[in-house]
Amino acid sequence: MESEPAKSKHTLTDVELREVTAKSDLRGLWVLVCQWSLVLGIFTVAALWPNPLTIIGGIILLGGRQLGFFIITHEAGHRTLFKSAVLNRCVSAWLASPMDFSNGQAYMRSHLVHHQAMGTEDDPDLANYVAYPIEQSRLRRKLKRDLTGQTGWRNLSAKLAQLAKLSTLNDEDRHALLRGVAWHAVMFAVFTVFGVPWLILLWFAAQMFAYPAIIRIRQIAEHAAVLDLHSSDVRFNTRTTLSSFWMRLVLCPHGVNYHVEHHLLASVPIYRLKHLHQLLTAKGYFDSAPVTEGYGRVLREVTVPI
Repeated sequence: MESEPAKSKHTLTDVELREVTAKSDLRGLWVLVCQWSLVLGIFTVAALWPNPLTIIGGIILLGGRQLGFFIITHEAGHRTLFKSAVLNRCVSAWLASPMDFSNGQAYMRSHLVHHQAMGTEDDPDLANYVAYPIEQSRLRRKLKRDLTGQTGWRNLSAKLAQLAKLSTLNDEDRHALLRGVAWHAVMFAVFTVFGVPWLILLWFAAQMFAYPAIIRIRQIAEHAAVLDLHSSDVRFNTRTTLSSFWMRLVLCPHGVNYHVEHHLLASVPIYRLKHLHQLLTAKGYFDSAPVTEGYGRVLREVTVPI
């Protein structure tokens, strides 16, 4: 018997399916250009007009861009950012995953299992959202730890610990970590040449105080307190969240909020997910599982009053 997710794919015609799964090197390049342009723009504004508004705003926006690099790592890992598998691999290894010292290949091995096992107890990411909905006070405590740097410091300390035992790491982890160190050294060198070496602190402040909360909200928006976490139908075990332009800058860059669509067809590049969403909506695909409007609504859906 055909599964619900498989039947859902058949709501698209062959022409529409080819359209939404078409890879484009130009579109992939545009994603990179937008990502790096925003990063450079944030640093430029903070350097030219250093004040509490540009510093705090810069930290928040850079946290969103750090998520953007993670999403590019994810997309290249699916081999959908560019047509070429080699180009996808190189972009992930050299232009995206080093920005948070991560091993993109190791992440994708786990992530592909997440796709295969979504809706089952074998999902490796299940611990991130299985406990939801939770009390509002409990979520506030989690976000407080994120925003006060406790989570960020724990994550950064783990990276520092890896550096301290670099020779004991396997080749893949060691090379990934060294690429991250090299990229941050290059960033610091460039900032120093332009007379603003303190900007590197802005980047690490974003990693410490903004990125952990942003990642947490993204994770719970995707799968926490959904209609049926253990369903085989992606409409019920995954959430798509419609968002404003400003929220897309921070919480869901590069179309990552179209998560039902991504789980339905992981072969669809991120730059075509919105179009896929529009096609599915027009066909009534979401009639039995309404799409969430905004991240404020998400936070209400994943919590219960005290």
